[in-house]
Amino acid sequence: MKKSKKRKLKRNIRNLLVLALFVVISSCIGWYLQRGDSLDNRSINISYQTVNTKKETYASMVMVGDALIHGTVYGTAHRYANYNGYDFKPMLEHIKERVKDYDLAYYNQETILGGTELGLSTYPLFNSPYEVGDAFIDAGFNLVSLATNHTIDKGEKGVLNSRNYWNQQADVLAAGSYSSFEERDKVVIKEVNGIKYAFLSYTTYTNGLIVPTGKEYLVNVYDEDLIKEEITRYRDQVDLLMVAMHWGTEYMTYPTNEQKEISEYLASLGVDLIIGTHPHVIEPIEYIDDTLVIYSLGNFISSQIGVERLTGLMLSLNIKKEEYHGKTTISFEDIEGTLIYTDRNNGYIVYPYDMLTDNILNNYETYYEKYKKVVTAYSDQVTVKSLEG
Repeated sequence: MKKSKKRKLKRNIRNLLVLALFVVISSCIGWYLQRGDSLDNRSINISYQTVNTKKETYASMVMVGDALIHGTVYGTAHRYANYNGYDFKPMLEHIKERVKDYDLAYYNQETILGGTELGLSTYPLFNSPYEVGDAFIDAGFNLVSLATNHTIDKGEKGVLNSRNYWNQQADVLAAGSYSSFEERDKVVIKEVNGIKYAFLSYTTYTNGLIVPTGKEYLVNVYDEDLIKEEITRYRDQVDLLMVAMHWGTEYMTYPTNEQKEISEYLASLGVDLIIGTHPHVIEPIEYIDDTLVIYSLGNFISSQIGVERLTGLMLSLNIKKEEYHGKTTISFEDIEGTLIYTDRNNGYIVYPYDMLTDNILNNYETYYEKYKKVVTAYSDQVTVKSLEG
């Protein structure tokens, strides 16, 4: 009986030990599974937060208006080069310091760069030397509009010479005038700071000159169907879509009904930025929905007479790309204008207004106030740099 009781006691102890071990192991497994589930949930939450984190990217941009190269302008450049070629760089020396740090820098090449081999010429049928482009590139400009009312002043040969020049400038995007349909229709997309952009250019005028039939690529003449086709081709491939428009009425400081109608149409097609030239004077800036419209930057450099025509606008802004919830939006911040003036009496030097003195432009403070009101007439989101710099 004693041996039987001992065996029974041992068996009970062993069973208790097994049960205790099972409880311990079960508890460990439960804790591990619970911890693993918690880690999985935390991982999911982290992943969710990462997907929905707002990402912002920026690029800076500056714009100026018409490079209208009259005979007296290229004659002065010839003198700067000691009568051996043409040097326009001294004319841009003060602007170069303002432009060099921007990611994108735009200007309108009003007169065709057909080169000296075609014979240089002034108003009404212009032809300018390649050195004009050299000076602007040296100053940091990398976006050039070629569609103007003077694009075909020298016919097909002038356009081909111009296009050949610009095609050799690897870091410059020039649009609006081409050597073939294939070149015009090629989709060109650039990228800066992670922002993909495209740049198109059109003119509403050719000064009565007829573009040869079958060679419409020589200059982009504004047409609603053509521009819709081009914008549709680009819109879903880029973040930022810019269109340069050569339009409006010369010497008028406010936009025409046609300018407004074209702007509304381009805005409806999803254009982000419209850059206007041709009036040779400054016109206001405004938003149409989310589209920023610069109706006219005025002249950048010219030999036209009158303060209004020698005053232009250099506009700077920051391009903001925002990515959130899988959606990308473009907006503009810090939109600031700097008034500029071409001193036609002393070497065609272009000055920011904050560098002017009465010896360069008498009573310049009054002109500053006048043109500041023009720039900001339509929008309180635009400021003009003060004369204090």
